[in-house]
Amino acid sequence: MVHAAIKNSITFSKLRYLKQIISLQEITSTSSNKPNAPFSKTNISLNGCHCLLNQRPLSGIKNANKSKVEKCQSYRQYSNERKRYVLGIETSCDDTGAAVVDCSGNIIGESLNSQTSFHVEMGGIIPVLARDLHQANIEQVVKDAILQANMSLQDIDAIAITTEPGLAMSLEVGVQHAKELGRIYNKPVIPIHHMQAHALTVRMIQRLDFPFLVLLASGGHCLLTVAQDIDQFLNLGKHLDDSPGDTFDKVPRRLKIKNLKECQGLSGGASIELLAKRGDPNSFNNPSYLSHERNCNFSFSGMKEHFRHIIMKEEKKQGIEGGNILSNAADICASLQEGLFNHLSHRIRRGLLYTELKELLPSTNRTLVLSGGVASNMYIREKLEEVLESYDCQLICPPPKLCTDNGIMIAWNGMEKLLRGKDLIHGDEIDNIRYTPKSPIGEYIGQDVVNADIKVPSNRKKQAAKA
Repeated sequence: MVHAAIKNSITFSKLRYLKQIISLQEITSTSSNKPNAPFSKTNISLNGCHCLLNQRPLSGIKNANKSKVEKCQSYRQYSNERKRYVLGIETSCDDTGAAVVDCSGNIIGESLNSQTSFHVEMGGIIPVLARDLHQANIEQVVKDAILQANMSLQDIDAIAITTEPGLAMSLEVGVQHAKELGRIYNKPVIPIHHMQAHALTVRMIQRLDFPFLVLLASGGHCLLTVAQDIDQFLNLGKHLDDSPGDTFDKVPRRLKIKNLKECQGLSGGASIELLAKRGDPNSFNNPSYLSHERNCNFSFSGMKEHFRHIIMKEEKKQGIEGGNILSNAADICASLQEGLFNHLSHRIRRGLLYTELKELLPSTNRTLVLSGGVASNMYIREKLEEVLESYDCQLICPPPKLCTDNGIMIAWNGMEKLLRGKDLIHGDEIDNIRYTPKSPIGEYIGQDVVNADIKVPSNRKKQAAKA
């Protein structure tokens, strides 16, 4: 039963948020009407093989001045077999996304309807409203992606759909739509794990062989995992309470920085990063979270509470009331961003030491993929890159636009499964596809990490020098 207050909200704001839908479509129309525009990709040809090239180098890739041909050679390419196409549909949370990709990793068409501005105004994601917005937009979003690809659904080889994990009501909208398309057009439907898709997106734009380490940090998840194959993951650590994305959402909301003109319409994380650029990360003390627990798990509830108390104390000191904003809000944002990075970094370093001990990754030239919404934060990317240098580990991140939820990552994960012949659901079996709101990315081996009793050195470079 829907809570009475939410019922009233739906009744009162039905026309209002449908207008918001139109507004949001206008906001995203610039990217939706220009193939591949958000990702700055260029089609180039190398010996007759076409592939996509990022015009802006990915974080973690050295020698940024390589020629286009040299870059192209390092990107994932496939044999000159018949082109295959997968339509991906994403509705796990509050963004309605659809995209068509081919077997070479080219984005043929894509469309995204973001609900961010609407939910910022509502003070957070209300699942029933997110569902209604998905229902209002999904048909057009899919049509736009197909239209941009200059194709019809008959030309598609398979339909990939996010089935787990996510908000139940949001997942249901996408799953039902994909099942309907699969039945009507007689196409196989491929169930996709949302977090696995995030982890493997980078393989669409750069050659990266298994195994590699992945940090997924978003509004709903935080986990450190070893990707062994397209559907095989060993989970070293997970979030025990709140997620980093939720922390980046709740603290700026308490700071009321959405009242700043420069932050209007931005997500909490984007607002934090923007203000932190002019703040001092050492302005406020950051406790060490889970520092005495020798595992790779994450905890952000204490961090949120710590900064809530800081904000209350500063507001009292400065006499801040109503919608007014603290004069040192930028310092608080910078300190929060630094604290979050320190916590992530500490768990990642233990994870790397564990993978060394258990020989789960190559002995040299190891890779950490950073993905999920928090991976859009360039400060965290750059700081992590510095840390990883002493572990002979490169950092690779998808372009920021591919770090947040989108249909492209779902389509690509579907393509990898199609090429392997995995998880293709045909005919009457399509009706048996179900969504799962809670679902681990893979086998959790956190207790084995604890049993390894690994202490993280404060400075790995100095230790190496002494040795």
